[in-house]
Amino acid sequence: MISSRWTPFLFLAPALAGLLIFRLVPIGIAVGGSLTGVSLMGDLNFVGGENFHYLLSDPQFWASLKITLWFNLIINPLQLAIAFGLAMLVFRPLPGLWIYRALLVLPMAVSTGISAVLFGLFLDSNLGPFNGFLEWIGVGAQPFHRSQDQALYTLIGIATWKGAGYWMLFLLAGLYSIPSTVYEAATIDGASGWQRFRYVTLPLMRKPMAFVLVADTAINFLFFAPVYILTSGGPGGATSLLMFEAYRSAFTFSDIGRSLAISTILLGIILVIVVLEFRLLRSPEERS
Repeated sequence: MISSRWTPFLFLAPALAGLLIFRLVPIGIAVGGSLTGVSLMGDLNFVGGENFHYLLSDPQFWASLKITLWFNLIINPLQLAIAFGLAMLVFRPLPGLWIYRALLVLPMAVSTGISAVLFGLFLDSNLGPFNGFLEWIGVGAQPFHRSQDQALYTLIGIATWKGAGYWMLFLLAGLYSIPSTVYEAATIDGASGWQRFRYVTLPLMRKPMAFVLVADTAINFLFFAPVYILTSGGPGGATSLLMFEAYRSAFTFSDIGRSLAISTILLGIILVIVVLEFRLLRSPEERS
């Protein structure tokens, strides 16, 4: 008979096995592989930190790192703000509310790759309906993902359209978890709508917002499909994110060691930023 104290671990075993096999083992392989290189004869050799040394002296790596950090500096708070705004919008009972919620989560039903293809057609400078609308109102057609100045922001727009509704669901669940008695007490004390939002809603939504920001950061640092489908890192390297550089190193230049070194650096950056986000979003009581 198994002791009752081991029962929770038995229920957790399948999830822990999946985490080990599909997450931790690949990370270990990637970190180990970043220390290897392939010779001209096709032999796998241990090269130590040569791949990292090469990357740190490569201007293309630093350019991709700069683009990746700028991409995430914009998209993560943007998606959090939009998702929170949408959650607040659909939180209150309104006529036909289920229609609005369905429309907001509809992008979740479309894969990232298909979304990129659809937006490529929608924003096409010659035949795209959106550019047709812009010409109709007198703005003029825009190049969007074909422009070095607009391509990165176009990808941010696509990713936000795809992800905002998804993150809204988590924040909406957080809003529903706030007891109504807290709002009633604040109203009795004479708090205005803005004061209830500032002193009740925002503090009690700190943990859901921290979760969304951290998860969103991890996903957006691995943003890849629209870059591969729409821009291939261009125009002029404007959308050459680190994840795409890792892919190109492996499958275009056949440099697996360099690709895994980029992935390892990317993992380290994500861990550092996630830790900083957790610390910044802790409540004053947790910081003391």
